[in-house]
Amino acid sequence: PAPRASALLPAVPAVLKKRLVKLVVNFLFYFRTDEAEPIGALLLEHCKITKEEENVFSISFLEEPERKYCFECATEEQCQEWVEALKRASYEFLRRSLIFYRNEIQKMTGKDPLEQYGISEEARFQLGAHRQ
Repeated sequence: PAPRASALLPAVPAVLKKRLVKLVVNFLFYFRTDEAEPIGALLLEHCKITKEEENVFSISFLEEPERKYCFECATEEQCQEWVEALKRASYEFLRRSLIFYRNEIQKMTGKDPLEQYGISEEARFQLGAHRQ
């Protein structure tokens, strides 16, 4: 998605405020529309990204499922781009992707692609042990 997009973020359950948001790795920073410094950030780990309605998605966290952050995008296309980008932003998603592609490459070539980077046998075992 674009580095910044308009979003609505709840301050209290019934009040929505317009904010700009920026995704950086697995943090979603939010800004007041007239300020350059973020006023807060959401760490996108152990969270659920849900498409709510046209142009609207939400983020909720496993520890606090009743608290939901709602975001409204300018277009349906932009909303879908944000949902996909946010789902791919977590460390857990990246770890599972690494395991999957490592195993696929190993099946095709017969060699562990991580070996060339000096990753120990113990670390490779730990990566492979967390399959879901």
